[in-house]
Amino acid sequence: MLQRMILSSFRWRVPANVVVDPRCRALGAERGISERLLAVLATRGVQSAEELSRFLAPAEEGLHDPRLLPDAEVALQRVALARASSERVQVYGDFDADGLTGLAILVLALRRLGLDVAPYVPERLGDGHGLSRRAIERAVAEGRTLIVTADCGTSSAAEIDLAAERGIDVLVTDHHHAATWPSRAVGVVNPQRTDSVYPDHELTGAGVAWKVAHLLSELEAGEAREAGERNTSGALPTAVRDLSDLALIGTVADVAPILGENRCIARIGLERLRGAARPGLAALMARAGLNPEHVNLDDIGFAIAPRLNAAGRVGEAARAETLLLAEDRAEADILAAEIDAANRERRELTKTAVGEARAALGLVAGPDTVAALPATLPAALLVRGEWPVGIIGLVAGRLAEDLGRPAVVVTYADEDAGILRGSCRSPKGFNLAEALIDCGDLLDRHGGHAAAAGFDISVDRWPEFQTRFLGLAAAADLPAGPPELWVDMVVPATSVDYGLVRELAMLEPTGPGNPVPVLAVTGFRVVRARAAAGGHTQLVLGRGRDVLDAVAFRRPDLATMLKAGDRIDVVARATSRRFGGFESIQMEVLDVAAEGTQVGGTERA
Repeated sequence: MLQRMILSSFRWRVPANVVVDPRCRALGAERGISERLLAVLATRGVQSAEELSRFLAPAEEGLHDPRLLPDAEVALQRVALARASSERVQVYGDFDADGLTGLAILVLALRRLGLDVAPYVPERLGDGHGLSRRAIERAVAEGRTLIVTADCGTSSAAEIDLAAERGIDVLVTDHHHAATWPSRAVGVVNPQRTDSVYPDHELTGAGVAWKVAHLLSELEAGEAREAGERNTSGALPTAVRDLSDLALIGTVADVAPILGENRCIARIGLERLRGAARPGLAALMARAGLNPEHVNLDDIGFAIAPRLNAAGRVGEAARAETLLLAEDRAEADILAAEIDAANRERRELTKTAVGEARAALGLVAGPDTVAALPATLPAALLVRGEWPVGIIGLVAGRLAEDLGRPAVVVTYADEDAGILRGSCRSPKGFNLAEALIDCGDLLDRHGGHAAAAGFDISVDRWPEFQTRFLGLAAAADLPAGPPELWVDMVVPATSVDYGLVRELAMLEPTGPGNPVPVLAVTGFRVVRARAAAGGHTQLVLGRGRDVLDAVAFRRPDLATMLKAGDRIDVVARATSRRFGGFESIQMEVLDVAAEGTQVGGTERA
């Protein structure tokens, strides 16, 4: 009898055998870390005893001196002058969660110094990305002589020239790619500058803003010293620590690697968020059904950040900023309800748009599931449709994630003027920021990172852009076939227990660069597979006389593919959950394969 086909959707990749440094092994033994976990850390760049020691050290020890940032001294002096001269200041942010939290950090830090500060939250269509002319005109009208940016400004040379002509200084704080930067800015605090000596280039916009807030705390420290007070402990100032929750959210929202200083920010920020949360975040967590005492990076990435982003995608981003700055819980509850409603609308719009984009590309899966792959895929996925500007980044992200190809999604930003706006997402191996630079002569404006970027383009230049971008993607020679799924370790089903779950928890906080460990688990028997609401599949997996519960999100195909008695291997995350006072292990299944077909001959990196 022919065996039914159980087809995996990904190519499973496990790291080559890792040799752990003996000194690292000795330190791990002292700290209760197994060799298999040390091997996982080694593949994530923690390969020496010194690096392991830093990974395990208290978070504050991993923070760098903010004075090492480019133009740090210039920024400190310019803010000190504004303070001494009682200048009025505008803080200009961005409409995503990183920009909103960065803006909130700088507003609170500058207000703490006694400055008259007005936040300016751009509108996605009216202002666009980067410092806008509308904001400059408002600053002129309000008599503000200093603009401080958050998460933008590096590519706004023309606007900064205009501000200078209108008698306004612009201090840029940013983290975007910076081959060049505005010469007329009073300072450009950006660790991505080519002349930067800052030890960590992976900070987000909110991370840079938090470091600037730390820098500005020296103005208060100087007054304390003059008054005879001393901070002899060298500890992080309380006022700076209090802003770490905002830096954490921006860091997670911008999908920054949770390594190095970002991991330190995450650890400090989680402690702050789990404590006495500020009114706006407390209200938002309540709306999302989160327990503040146990909130983690997944909660931020999947519940808090999307709600903040939703305000700028389908509503008014300024409402999210008002929420972050709210001091009254009753006001915050009203704002959180508005933002929650915007998030529900964003989900429905995105679901529809993803389905339409997949249909335009000839894909057959539903709008909220992992797509079935065609026989061949182009080097990049480029699609144009009539969708809200605020959701095209989400559509591009879903396409890139599911298909392992760079994705560009465009829609009209100004149909009367013939201007399209594009949003790009890419897996590893293709740098979007560099690709847009190579297409720069076709674009009205562009910016972003290696994995996420955006641009404006005239509709008549769109065909030429498609051709050139496809050529760049083809030259990158991304792997053909199904997307890759990286595995941290291979374990038999009988080894998945509470000890393993607690061992893996030592890697927390986890996120990009230091993700929740992914296991290839061998030797399961399907006991039950059934469809669940929302396009998911619930599984009961047997191992000897024992069973484990499992769920496969966005994989409704597994409910019909798998039958009781099938012998399978799975790629999954192992988690512990508590319900009714009891603890249980649940597997979050990412992919399945017939037993021995992927792991036995698994491709090794």
